[in-house]
Amino acid sequence: QVQVVESGGGLVQVGGSLRLSCTASGLTFDDYAMGWFRQAPGKEREGVSYISRSGGVTYIPDSVKGRFTISRDNAKNTLYLQMNSLKPEDTAMYYCAARASLGYNEYDVIYANYNYWGQGTQVTVSS
Repeated sequence: QVQVVESGGGLVQVGGSLRLSCTASGLTFDDYAMGWFRQAPGKEREGVSYISRSGGVTYIPDSVKGRFTISRDNAKNTLYLQMNSLKPEDTAMYYCAARASLGYNEYDVIYANYNYWGQGTQVTVSS
């Protein structure tokens, strides 16, 4: 019984900030690299941040680089996504996902490789 649960989404004004959280249970959290993905209506799923098991290695795609920061607290089994300077094009459902079988300082950008997914939290940026 693995559970991955996102929280923190909501409605925010252009230029505002949100912090998303993702709490995992039923697994050994630091055995998993983690990622944040988003999907807007009519669009493909897009990875927006990745982090290694250790938390020491991250990858942020250019589309959100400088605005989004990923972090994790392994003692709390929790992953975070800090989103600043939000734009209308950031409006999407945001998903947290867990990826097994990687080294301690590795991440993976391929969404099909992720083992567990949360149900998502909606982020809406008003214009």
